[in-house]
Amino acid sequence: MRAFEELIAEGAAVPTEGWDFSWFAGRATEERPPWGWCGLLADRLGRATRSLDLQTGGGEVYAEALTRAARAPGRVAATESWPPNLLLARQRLAGWGGEVAEVADDGPLPCSDATFDLVSSRHPTVQRWDEIARVLAPGGTHLCQGVGSGTHRVLAEALSGPRPDADEPTAERAAEAARAAGLLVVDVRSHRCRVGFGDIGAVVHFLRKVVWTVPGFTVERYRSQLAEVHRQIERDGTFVSWSQRYLIEVRRPG
Repeated sequence: MRAFEELIAEGAAVPTEGWDFSWFAGRATEERPPWGWCGLLADRLGRATRSLDLQTGGGEVYAEALTRAARAPGRVAATESWPPNLLLARQRLAGWGGEVAEVADDGPLPCSDATFDLVSSRHPTVQRWDEIARVLAPGGTHLCQGVGSGTHRVLAEALSGPRPDADEPTAERAAEAARAAGLLVVDVRSHRCRVGFGDIGAVVHFLRKVVWTVPGFTVERYRSQLAEVHRQIERDGTFVSWSQRYLIEVRRPG
């Protein structure tokens, strides 16, 4: 195995813009939920006339689903809060005439009431159910794949020690919040996914990219803990963590 210092320097140098995880090929693996997010979204996009993707990142997944859809909606829109991702998303969605608005994750949506018949979100940091309900047209659908409670707790605790139980999202809490906003819950599912890191460079890049896993992460601050994870990978071949995913589909009464 390559030396610790070389690997962490590599992981610290890789750009983190967008949600393209292809750099991890051969270095980390993540099980995918059985429902197949991109295929589900492509199916809904093929039946929509006006679509909005919330917190789209660099637009990678939204663009893939649009490519796979039987036909694209007449209006394609998205929101994103991080300026480096805005440029990427606007470039990727330009072929569909995509509009990408800069919007805080917990902010109001810059859309009129009852505008979209499909609103989607994959791994949102915040769900504004009141705003989703407002911008959905009567009979419109919201499809969301969320990050559930306990995701990467194993990795986070390896660096920062035991964490207190937090009020984290679950499928059940999402469904309860959706109903409180006046939406009809159509489908709710959840799945625990195995994640394996094959070298410490992949761990470093992941923690820099998915910043909420260990808030305030830097290599310098967590060097000794990273060295221990590196030794574990040398011994076992892989550092195993777990992610929790849930799917929720809701509809605005029409």
